[in-house]
Amino acid sequence: MKGMFISFEGIDGAGKSTHVEGLAQAFRACGRTVTLTREPGGTPLAERLRTLVLNEPMDAMTEALLVFAARRDHLQQLIEPALARGDVVLCDRFTDATFAYQGGGRGFDLDMLRVLEGWVQALPGTTALRQPELTIWFDLDPAIAAQRLAGARVPDKFEAQPVEFFRRVADGYGQRLAGNPARFARIDAAQSREAVWQDVLAAVRQRGWLA
Repeated sequence: MKGMFISFEGIDGAGKSTHVEGLAQAFRACGRTVTLTREPGGTPLAERLRTLVLNEPMDAMTEALLVFAARRDHLQQLIEPALARGDVVLCDRFTDATFAYQGGGRGFDLDMLRVLEGWVQALPGTTALRQPELTIWFDLDPAIAAQRLAGARVPDKFEAQPVEFFRRVADGYGQRLAGNPARFARIDAAQSREAVWQDVLAAVRQRGWLA
């Protein structure tokens, strides 16, 4: 079977992680092998870089460079081999998050992010970039997300940002959707968990990937 790459995006508190495992189970029930992963992270090296990015103070350029370094190792060591085997790769965040958080939230230069995206995600022998075939964006008002996260856990440096930061992040996701609407499925994450799940299933089934 052909490999399949699906990413899940959204601000912290949008509830996306709840549905990653549910979709993995749905694909397994159809006989597919599933690789679950996340960004930053997914490999031993990328997980170490994740710890730095989420917890250490640094400027936006350093942050972006570390995120793309982690992504390169993630692609080389895990994502590309899994796709070559025919796995369904479900990734909790990918490059859209970098454009949303470092670009939208931090205000880092989008043109520079596109350069890094081109270097890191280029497919050998082509002009194409490795991108998810489907990106499920869990869109939620940042004020609601903040209420959901309140007291849930000790926040990392991103989760501790004010609501206005997450409004810029949400705008960053919106810009990515506008630039590639065919790849995105926008989900209203303010709905009940079951309603969100049904929308996730519908987005996947529309592409003929689940019975």
